This record gives sequence, C-alpha cells and structure tokens, in this order.
Amino acid sequence: MNLSDNIFRYDMDYYLLIKNVYVKITLNKETGETHVYEELEVVENVEDDKTQISLEDARKLDSKLEIGDTVHKELMPKNFGRIAAQTAKQVIVQRIREASREIIFNEFSEKKGEIVSGLVQKVDKNIVVLDLGKIEGIMPLKEQIPTETYHVNQKLRACVASVEKGIKGSTQIIVSRANNDFLRKLFELEIPEIYEGLIEIKSVSRDPGKRCKVAVYSPNENIDPVGSCVGQKGIRIQNIINELNGEKIDVIEWHEDPSTFIAEALLPAKVMAVDVREEEKFAQVIVPDDQLSLAIGKSGQNARLAAKLTNWKIDIKSESQFRELLQKMQEEGNEQEKVTEDQNEAKTEVEEIGNVSEAETESTTEE
Repeated sequence: MNLSDNIFRYDMDYYLLIKNVYVKITLNKETGETHVYEELEVVENVEDDKTQISLEDARKLDSKLEIGDTVHKELMPKNFGRIAAQTAKQVIVQRIREASREIIFNEFSEKKGEIVSGLVQKVDKNIVVLDLGKIEGIMPLKEQIPTETYHVNQKLRACVASVEKGIKGSTQIIVSRANNDFLRKLFELEIPEIYEGLIEIKSVSRDPGKRCKVAVYSPNENIDPVGSCVGQKGIRIQNIINELNGEKIDVIEWHEDPSTFIAEALLPAKVMAVDVREEEKFAQVIVPDDQLSLAIGKSGQNARLAAKLTNWKIDIKSESQFRELLQKMQEEGNEQEKVTEDQNEAKTEVEEIGNVSEAETESTTEE
C-alpha cells in the first residue's frame, strides 16, 4: 500500500486511508510522539464496526455523545499494528518537511526584489552564505560588491534576486548586493517620498562598488526630486553610500525630452549641445574642451553609465573636435562639389563634341 498517496491534512491533523478507512493522526513535533485515532459514527445499531460505534459504547468515551455524532477512538497496537503506526509516522514527518519547504518557498517567492537581513555563515572563494533564519541565502561572486570584504558573523542586507526549487524540492535562494533592485530598495527605505510614491525612480545604472546613476522624477511641481533624495546636508544619500561601502551616487532628474535627459545623465560634466537621432536612438554630445575627460569618465565609466541610464547610444566630442569634424566635412563637401562640377563640364564637352559630329555628318550627307 502506497500510504503517501492516501494522506491529507485538515487543520493541524492528518488523515490516512488504511484498508478503506480514514484514521486521524496527531504528531507532537517536539517529542515526536504519535497518536492514531479511528473515526467512528455513533449509531443505534452497528452494521460496520470499522466505521460505526454504538451509542452505548460511545458514551463510555464521552457521556455527552448522541446518535449521529462523530467520535475519535484511539487505536491500540493490537488493532492498528506497530509497523503501520511507524509507517504512518514516517509518512507524516516527510509530509511535514515537504510542507515546511513549500511554505518557505512561497514566503521567499513573495519577497523577490525585497531586502532581507542575515548573518554571514560562511565565506568561500566564490560564494557567501547568509543565515536568513529559516533558510540559507547564497550570494554568488557576480552578486557581490567587488570592493567589499565579508567575514563570518557579519550582519548584511541583501536583495532576494531569485528563488528556485533545487534537488529533492529544497529551496535555493540567491541574494544580491550588486543588482539594481538592491539600490532601488535602499532608496525606498531611506527616502519616504519614494516609498510613498511621490517620487519615482525611472532608471538605474550601476558599476557596483564604484559609481551609480539614479534618474528620479516627480509629477508634483512642488517637489524637488533630486533635493529630496539627497536630503538636508546630504544625510539621506550618505546613508545609502555607507550601506554600499562608499559607492558614489549621482542623482539626476529624469526628463521626457531625450536631449535634456542625456545632458543631465552626463553630470557632473557640463554639456554644450545634444543632437539626437530618434530613429537610431543615437545622440551626438558636444562638451567644452576642459569637460571632455569628465564627461567620458575614468575608463569611460561616466559615458557608459549615462548610456545605460538613458538607453541611448552616446558619442561625446569636445568643442574643438567637433569644429575640426565640421571643417573636414566642409572640405570634403567642397571637394565633392568640385568633382561634380568637373564631371558636369566634361559631360557638357562630350555633348558639344557629339553635336558637332552630328552636324558635320548631316552636312556631308546633303552634299
């Protein structure tokens, strides 16, 4: 008999189908003590002693019972069997484990994208294991902030990146301190206007541990989205920077106009002009000569983060580079015009020669 296919849970008790009869099973999780009861209907005349009990016998168990009531009578080993009782216990313990795993899986699935706290339990070469209370969270190398060093018993906050079922139904939780969701949630925790929906985070781009850009917007003209995020004397943004171990944060105001948004995204560099090609999502940006290195950033970091933030391809040139480009284009244009003129002149000469030849031919024919 496959008992696992014939068991169900109701309230805090389990019911097991054995020999076409359901029995009630209670299990003390702390002591492991198991009690098995048969469920019987109180009747006047017993026709099936497996499912019924007489009123007289029922009142020996409980004097208040009446016909039609249900009574649970504990089964003695001689009636139930020691092996069956042990099997039932094993099945129930297994089902409790499965149910616990399912509860944990569902609980953390709902927390995906949320911040959780835990103690570092283990630090390996490529992974950090966090004790989240009910279960462990795994932080792979790619989800760690490169500039951070972790140690056992360190308290950490991280974002639930994914929740998956592993081998034998176990739950595997991947947490991250390097993804964009972690940064978004930190802003929600530190800035009430974002949590309340008065300010919206439009986009985020990160180089974890080094620098990040956050574009914010508020439909309320009376709210300064950037100032609200930075806080008085920078205290709000500083709390987030401290959590990220010194990662620099550029908070910029989001604009619907792509030219304005791209110029803002390249802060702290000053921008002279932005020429956009909507169909290609390409922007040509001109900056003062002394702002070129700042606009591009170390190893192209500022330009790269701005491109990710805006989702536009950005080409940055200094004012002098742009003037040289224009001059070169003008010279090439002049050369092309000269070539075209020469071609037209040559064409005209050929046509004139052709006309002369035709005239001479006609004259000869007439003679």
